[in-house]
Amino acid sequence: MNNKGKSIDVIAWVLFFLAIGFFCLQVGYFLGHEKYQIEYIDNRLFYIINICFVICLFFAVVLLLRLNKISLWFTFIIGIVLIAVNIGLCISNNQQVRNIVSISPDFKHVLSIKEDRKEGESIYYRSSFLIFARPTEKLPYEMNGEFKVEWLANDIAAFTYKAKNQTVHQFIATYGDRNSGLSYYNVGPEIQGKWQGGDLEMISDTDGITVIEKKGITERYDWDHIVQFGTLAIVLMKNNEPVWTIALDTNFKVESDSSKFPTNEIILYRATMEENQPIQMQFKGLN
Repeated sequence: MNNKGKSIDVIAWVLFFLAIGFFCLQVGYFLGHEKYQIEYIDNRLFYIINICFVICLFFAVVLLLRLNKISLWFTFIIGIVLIAVNIGLCISNNQQVRNIVSISPDFKHVLSIKEDRKEGESIYYRSSFLIFARPTEKLPYEMNGEFKVEWLANDIAAFTYKAKNQTVHQFIATYGDRNSGLSYYNVGPEIQGKWQGGDLEMISDTDGITVIEKKGITERYDWDHIVQFGTLAIVLMKNNEPVWTIALDTNFKVESDSSKFPTNEIILYRATMEENQPIQMQFKGLN
């Protein structure tokens, strides 16, 4: 066998083992889904993996078995049919379930939300291992189709969307903490004091949080109208709609010693469907 023939055999065996890998991945998915409710972060991945399996297996068989013309055409037709079926199923599934997927800037986390168009339910999936995720929380309002995703930090994603009644709502996905997982803490007490960034000033005290704009607008939120997400973010609410999101930046460190003042940054983000940028806020001292 010449070098060309050896190279072809190597490629064929690589494709064959890739096909086996895709097959085992799908088997693992079925077992995990049945036992642990694990799903792909995007439903379309199931059909894409099937297509990759068919393509790899087709070329592996062709190269290894040296098929004659009739067998080659027969294998080719079967492969095309299987690919076409998976493409059709993928399109059909995507019409029933809209997959909203966003990857964090450092590629370590994935925001996954699946909207059942027929039932009007949107479920947040928390990524657990690479391309797999588990259903974690149902969004409280039915979406009207408009949404946007903003990563406030590498481990904090703000998902802003419009409901059917045209109100704006926000869900904050968090993937870590700021004290190395040693204990649970509330965000509010950790940001006590005065913060400033750009044209905004924010004051957090025992009664709540006040946001002051330089043009004279002052907004006051008591703790009954502040919702916490994980241990990284809080949302300031007014009339059951989010107005501001406050997130702990990646350089923020929760101090076990309450006498120490925060020296790092927090992020202030307006909850709106309009394009806007997160604002870095620096600690300016106690009130």
